[in-house]
Amino acid sequence: MSKHLLVVFHTQSGTTSKMADAVIHGASSPDVDGVEVRAKSALEAEAGDLLWADAFILGSPENFGYMSGAMKYFLDRVYYECVDKINGRPFALFVRAGNDGSGAISSMRRILKGLAVREVQKPVLIAGVFDESRLTECEELGLTMAAGLEAGVF
Repeated sequence: MSKHLLVVFHTQSGTTSKMADAVIHGASSPDVDGVEVRAKSALEAEAGDLLWADAFILGSPENFGYMSGAMKYFLDRVYYECVDKINGRPFALFVRAGNDGSGAISSMRRILKGLAVREVQKPVLIAGVFDESRLTECEELGLTMAAGLEAGVF
């Protein structure tokens, strides 16, 4: 029986998409067996996707010191269908920020706290000038989440 890992992200400039691709690549590693990865944009993902997932990873750019509007829209759309149904499920975050990223991270955490899910990894934050070498951290984020699901750690 396979576990399910959902990656939901939003991008406009493309750098958050590069981060998402690295997360998905890590989560889909051949070193991990028995974890199905589903990736969706924040505008396409639905409550059913979140209910399907045993764990999830959210990625957003920082827009005006906050998560992207598309990520907020996703969380607004799924919140009431998922509240009290995904308690305790593990999650992680990745953020592409022009500033410090703290507003995007804290705003997502605030909403996720209401869903009673648990953050199991430190967020990957790439702030300022985009550094492609940091994409390995995104791969590690995806791989660690998938391997943790496979091993039953999360």
